[in-house]
Amino acid sequence: MVEILICISTALLAGLLMSRLGKRLHFPAVTAYLVTGLLIGPYGLGAFHIPYIGFESMETVEQYNIISQVALGFIAFTIGNEFRIMQLKSMGCQAITVGIFQAVITTLVVDVALCVLHCFRPDIISLSSAITLGAIAAATAPAATLMVVKQYKAHGLLTHLLLMVVAIDDAVGLVVFAASYGVANALEQGSVSLISVVVEPLLEIVLSLLLGTLAGLFLNWVEKYFHSREKRISISVAFVLLMVGLSMVEGVVGGVHICFSLLLVCMMTGTVFCNICETSEELMGHVDQWTVPVNVLFFIISGAELDLAVLKNPLVLTIGIIYIFARSAGKISGAYISCRATGCEKKVTDHLGITLLPQAGVALGMAVTAANLSDGAVVRNVILFSVLVYELIGPTLTKRSLIVAGEIETEDPASERVMNRLR
Repeated sequence: MVEILICISTALLAGLLMSRLGKRLHFPAVTAYLVTGLLIGPYGLGAFHIPYIGFESMETVEQYNIISQVALGFIAFTIGNEFRIMQLKSMGCQAITVGIFQAVITTLVVDVALCVLHCFRPDIISLSSAITLGAIAAATAPAATLMVVKQYKAHGLLTHLLLMVVAIDDAVGLVVFAASYGVANALEQGSVSLISVVVEPLLEIVLSLLLGTLAGLFLNWVEKYFHSREKRISISVAFVLLMVGLSMVEGVVGGVHICFSLLLVCMMTGTVFCNICETSEELMGHVDQWTVPVNVLFFIISGAELDLAVLKNPLVLTIGIIYIFARSAGKISGAYISCRATGCEKKVTDHLGITLLPQAGVALGMAVTAANLSDGAVVRNVILFSVLVYELIGPTLTKRSLIVAGEIETEDPASERVMNRLR
């Protein structure tokens, strides 16, 4: 216990100090936290086995997985704030259309690229793995995007649409992955399971949204009995922690695998709560402040989880580079086409695709599921490589796009310090 507490504190301090250096270099704080994780992870200081400093192995990093789950829960809960009725009336149709089509187009582009590679070099990648990687490509990481938006106080049409799309992307990604993974299994085993391809992913989405809706209603009802701001914040935190815990519950009923999506459950809780609670805006702001250290630790742990060993394998690098270029082309072109089709403003149409490039936790979870394929290790390593690249450069690209779109004001350290004092 002592070692865990000291390790958490040193990791947090190291990440915050690194963020100061990152600011001087004009890098987003999230990039600094990820680099900190790399430096104190199993491939950095952790390799020297210095007591209480760094993560010595991947197994050690996994001990802190609960922190990552809690952070994702609060991130999703915060994103629910973007789905207020007024915003849904003005941008809901665009967000749903863009969220679905950019994900589908990305999957198709990656599928084509990797299937062509399979045709020329079937010894490098199997058809089932190519199809599975195409589905995983649809997933986008909401955590890094939200961190950049908060750090630079981005606001505007592009920012609002971006946050809504990355939330919708989780639901779309689940369906696309389930369908593609079912086809991949059929290619290897010679049989298709409608339950795993259609029923289970749709049931996961429906149950997650239902649980989140009930939680949001109950949270609002409970908070009416408390008038102290501190107690209401505590209740909100308790509910998010409860939803994170319930999201981990799974089982089999009548041969059907029952589970929940943590991101969808917490996002729906936040959405319902924000639309029916009159003081939700203020409470959300205070919950955000409370969870800052948790979010910092989340990215440091994510950086420590990045496996640099995949860089030694030329096969993984070859497939990974093709995957990254194809996925990037799919996200950018898919967002552009769907934005044009829905009549989005030019700045949104031109820049949304680049802001959707970050990829992390959801994709890694899908890669773990794909481990059952004959060459599932290839899928996992390719995704590890792509996450390493996307998480390190994705936040910077997101920041740059938001600046060019005019939704991040020019950084002024002096004025920022004054505003912090006023708060």
